[in-house]
Amino acid sequence: MRIFKFGGASVKDADGVKNVFDVLQKVGHDDVLIVISAMGKTTNALELVIKNYFDKSNEFHASLQEVRKYHNQILLDLFDYEEHDVFFAVNSHFADLEYFLRSNKSPNYNFVYDQVISFGEIVSTTIVSHYFNEKGLKNNWIDVRNFIKTDANYRDANVDWDHTQKLISKGVKKKALNITQGFLGSDENNFTTTLGREGSDYTAAIFAYCLSAESVTIWKDVPGVLNADPRYFENAILLNQISYREAIELAFYGASVIHPKTLQPLQKKEIPLYVKSFINPLLPGTSVSKGADLEPKTSCFIVKKNQLLLSLSSIDFSFIMEENISEIFLLLHKFKIKVSLIQNTAISFSICLEDKFGNFNELKSILSKKFKLAYNENVSLYTIRHFTKETAEMVEKDKTVLVKQISRETMQIVTKE
Repeated sequence: MRIFKFGGASVKDADGVKNVFDVLQKVGHDDVLIVISAMGKTTNALELVIKNYFDKSNEFHASLQEVRKYHNQILLDLFDYEEHDVFFAVNSHFADLEYFLRSNKSPNYNFVYDQVISFGEIVSTTIVSHYFNEKGLKNNWIDVRNFIKTDANYRDANVDWDHTQKLISKGVKKKALNITQGFLGSDENNFTTTLGREGSDYTAAIFAYCLSAESVTIWKDVPGVLNADPRYFENAILLNQISYREAIELAFYGASVIHPKTLQPLQKKEIPLYVKSFINPLLPGTSVSKGADLEPKTSCFIVKKNQLLLSLSSIDFSFIMEENISEIFLLLHKFKIKVSLIQNTAISFSICLEDKFGNFNELKSILSKKFKLAYNENVSLYTIRHFTKETAEMVEKDKTVLVKQISRETMQIVTKE
């Protein structure tokens, strides 16, 4: 089987859905499983619904209606008559969402987040599946929550691989065109869980691993993996080939094209990953597989914005020792704050952090009882893999460098711009 993943940008409107159909006509759709994300910016829109729900905001119902209106317009653009079954199916999903929001008693934000956010993928795949059927491309819509089983770590769930393997091996029709949702799973009580933001790539890798697939293709609006984000760097170069090891390094440092968890299961079975353009689907794109580390051999640039630089020093000028660092990392783990860079001296310890769950203030109040704290908000972390003197100077130009760290292959700087 081949596994295809289409992200939100590829199905953001009716033309996008039609284009996905055209892509399949060009590259084939036999023995294919398609993983599809929520349409366009639906995840962001549902996050606003969740925020308004918890804030008891007057905007709550309006924000929910915006999500409905957006999908309804796509339906009207795709289907000729409103009596089509797809309207009933989509309305039924929104009725389920509204029922949950009315009846929910849980105050757990992360639990509610996963139950609500999942409707983006459920509605998206429902629309695409019905459109394909309408166009004569018969397909098998499957609910990913019946196949990917996880723990109850809402918003960042861990996969139960043994259980998932059994369900996928038994339940997926290998000779059909299958359509399913990215990003989602379910726990042992069948409550919806999510695999972390941008987890649809990971979903594709899970299915590929469990089905021993021939390949995974991630379809994007770029020609493949570039050596830099063109929003921040000029003259980005297409990388033709990346080894698994190099891709894992790039993902670890924050390269946004490939989700960090995606690569490990693929590497275990040496399943190649292709990153291709849904605009020009017949172009070769980028291959992530066994082979040359990087082709062409060039510097790769990664930037992570909206980071925090936290520096801690001991109140009595004693050394920052292993037990101090251990305590700090236990707290970072507890508050789900990701560490992107570490630097320490005898009496200070600096870390560049990503606070995606908004827990920094709580962490800060605990640490301030034992350490002197200094921090900078909204800093940028630049990473250069295979750096040169010239590329380092280019990145540092016109920036205030707060921290600089160099190893054999990699240079990282934290800057205030």
